[in-house]
Amino acid sequence: MADPPPRLFLIDGCALAYRSHFAMARNPLINSRGENTSAVFLFLRTLRSLFDHEAPTHVAVVFDTPEATFRHEKFEEYKATREKMPDDLVNQLPIIQELISALGIPRVEKPGFEADDVIGTLAVRAAREGMDTFLVSRDKDFMQLLGPHIRMYDLRRGMAEAEVLGPEASLRRFGVGPDKVVDVLGLMGDSSDNVPGVPGVGEKTAVKLVTDHGSLEAAIEAAERGEVAGRAGKNLVAFKDQAMLSKDLVTLDTEVDLDLGPQDLTRGESDPTALRTLFMRLEFRDLLEAIDEGESETQARHYHLVQTPDTFRALVEVLREAGRFVLDLETTSLNPREARIVGISLSVKPHEAYYVPTNLDPPVFLGRISAESTMPGEAPGAGDSLFSEEGEHRDLAPVLEGLRPLLEDPALAKCGQNLKYDLLVLRHHGIEVGGVAFDTMVAAYLDDPGARQHGLDALALRFLRVKKIPIESLIGKGKKQITMDAVPVEDVTEYACEDADVTFQLWEFFTGRLRELGVETLNAEVEVPLIQVLMDMESRGIRLDTGKLKHLGEGLRADLDRLETDLHALAGEPFNVQSPKQLQPILYEKLKVHEAVGVKRIKRTKTGLSTDQSVLETLRPHPFVEKLLEYRVKAKLQNTYVEALPTMVDPLDGRIHTSFNQTVTATGRLSSSNPNLQNIPIRTRIGSRIREAFLPAADGWRLLSADYSQVELRIMAHLSRDEALLEAFRAGEDIHCRTAALVFEVAPEDVTPELRSRAKAINFGIMYGMGSNRLARETGISDKDARAFIQAYFEGLPAVKAFLDGCIEMAEKNGFVTTLLNRRRNLPEIQSGDPRIRAQARNIAVNTPIQGTAADLVKVAMVKVHQRMKRTGMESNLLLQVHDELVFEAPESEVEALRALVVEEMEGALSLDLPLKVDIGVGENWLEAHP
Repeated sequence: MADPPPRLFLIDGCALAYRSHFAMARNPLINSRGENTSAVFLFLRTLRSLFDHEAPTHVAVVFDTPEATFRHEKFEEYKATREKMPDDLVNQLPIIQELISALGIPRVEKPGFEADDVIGTLAVRAAREGMDTFLVSRDKDFMQLLGPHIRMYDLRRGMAEAEVLGPEASLRRFGVGPDKVVDVLGLMGDSSDNVPGVPGVGEKTAVKLVTDHGSLEAAIEAAERGEVAGRAGKNLVAFKDQAMLSKDLVTLDTEVDLDLGPQDLTRGESDPTALRTLFMRLEFRDLLEAIDEGESETQARHYHLVQTPDTFRALVEVLREAGRFVLDLETTSLNPREARIVGISLSVKPHEAYYVPTNLDPPVFLGRISAESTMPGEAPGAGDSLFSEEGEHRDLAPVLEGLRPLLEDPALAKCGQNLKYDLLVLRHHGIEVGGVAFDTMVAAYLDDPGARQHGLDALALRFLRVKKIPIESLIGKGKKQITMDAVPVEDVTEYACEDADVTFQLWEFFTGRLRELGVETLNAEVEVPLIQVLMDMESRGIRLDTGKLKHLGEGLRADLDRLETDLHALAGEPFNVQSPKQLQPILYEKLKVHEAVGVKRIKRTKTGLSTDQSVLETLRPHPFVEKLLEYRVKAKLQNTYVEALPTMVDPLDGRIHTSFNQTVTATGRLSSSNPNLQNIPIRTRIGSRIREAFLPAADGWRLLSADYSQVELRIMAHLSRDEALLEAFRAGEDIHCRTAALVFEVAPEDVTPELRSRAKAINFGIMYGMGSNRLARETGISDKDARAFIQAYFEGLPAVKAFLDGCIEMAEKNGFVTTLLNRRRNLPEIQSGDPRIRAQARNIAVNTPIQGTAADLVKVAMVKVHQRMKRTGMESNLLLQVHDELVFEAPESEVEALRALVVEEMEGALSLDLPLKVDIGVGENWLEAHP
């Protein structure tokens, strides 16, 4: 039986890109940088499906080029009416072309010729060579090529229902054979390509003329003889040259001089490295996993279940001889204060790890230890005396005691993934871990703070091409989820050892990576020491006066009830104030608040006109909206803080233990969660009263607040080297007054409060890319005056303008910006073709060196203050970090010493060309300390 003929698939690249983009236009795929990746994603999916369904022996993707073609030379208006390609699609075309190359698929293009001509040339040559050719396109122009060996492959209904069109398709579509398609198209023209055709001759008339006379030329000759009646006949004669030109424009050139032929169009090998880089950039995680699964080599892994005293003692020796190891706990809870230890995994080299369970049944380390097999630090026959906590696993105490000398030894380097959690859990079990050297999650954050995920599974896949065992496969999810101590030990062993092993591999990888990036010092001297600082802060917590919050809540509830009554009265009917669905018709149909205040355009959502905060702010002059906004502010305070905070108090110590997150914000700042104590509003009277409920440890203690003064402005002055700003700060002047005097060219004593207010707005706003519109809105001046003010500001402070421009130039040149301590923020989106995304990236480029340096400064200060407090043996504690403020508690006897220590360390944390200033407040509660 003869082999089937080769099958060549020629793909119209631009057409498929357009189709892919608009197929997802209503629900586009947007990555974390705000880039639209829909076209790339669907283009790739189509290619994969094509190969799965059709298994072509030969294939090519053909693209247009930007150069003018012979058609433009013949007719200058050719395609002149075609709409400009959307920016989002323009940005994706180079990526699609990269993708095609990485997949090993031939890409063909020829300057001066359209993709259609190149496809036509390859198709005709392939047919001559006996290849079956499929044109992957819906373009009707290709119907002129259809024949026994050339067909169209129409994806209109998707790959599963793709339609293969042969020569009969042109008969169905135009009523003529493929050889007459150009005659019909020449007569009727093509509006999409701005091919003029013959005026007054539509498709129906064109088909009849060609059917009756055989060709366009014959129809014209017949018209000249008077054999074509009516307007069509007259126009055929009058527009004879235009008709011939139109036929020429729609006729594909099948003799393009190409450097390759159909037989050369075989698919090569994919480039996994290039694909992986693309998929990581595009955030196609499922595709990334598929690549790594498909090419991953089976690496011999040596995972050991340690379940006898002898193997445990051997492990202790392995850890001590190695001098460094990875530590990872398996526990029953994500809350370190509640977590019970199920087991401990450890690793000292790649692809090898040990798991020590503490929930064996029967308890091996407890029940089988004899005089001949005693672990370090344990008496023979210890029995249940080691069972220190009811409900805790009975093997835990002997295991922890056996590991204690290693864990607490500062000479043995420890690494972990999110190590702070493990350290907190161990602290609650009586072990203070020493020798903390590295955290792979923190290292990954330093590598790319803008990445969405820094979890171990994501890092393993991204940097090691390892798809880890998902935890859901062990404990399930949802309502049926179990805790780790209910999972069979054999299953936990593989999972836990993999965690430790992968963390060790990442430790080795990131050690070199951070050195390459120039952030090795930042990691070693700031971020890693900060882990201990944050752990102490979280352990200590802060005392809360729940009675005060209860009283405040009663007042808020009365206010909310009053406001709700007022809103119902203004609306003329009762409604659920917290229901957007019920609020919409009252706002926009009954009260017509937008018309009343003269706002013409309101943002729409899927459910109608928006009722979100930003929209309501534009409607604020209306009395109904004023009360609604007041209601929302107070309801948020009530729900988020007044009612919620008391439920988060630990009953054992009466304190709230927030979590400080080191790897969340892209700026380098810390964040706070469970609860978030950084967002307690202080500008409103009620918001500030919430701070009254935060108290020091006991009577006779005080809270001390240390707040950097105008720190970001000072950093901007240092980075820009602007002499006017530097001089003002060195002299201790009112910086906003000085700026106003400089910009408005008046004496400092003549600066009015209004001028100072404008100067203050721009002083702070300039670091966040504030434009004239926002400045006008915030200061109440006209947009024209705001533009003039910004211009005057930069003329008065030229070094600031040069610095900001330099930040943008650096980002555009390098793809990133850095802080004073070399913390890096990647900004690939600054090259985006989308003006909105590009503008946002430029603002980040300006802001990051300033705000990121401020974040670094606060972290350095925290480390220095904490370490000095430890060295001096103070009882005082660092409790909270809120933006540029640090909050401490201290016994009265230490307040003055603490004040001096904090000011010295905070003001000396970084060496700048101007002094840093710290404002100190002391009080019996947080509000008193920092009113």
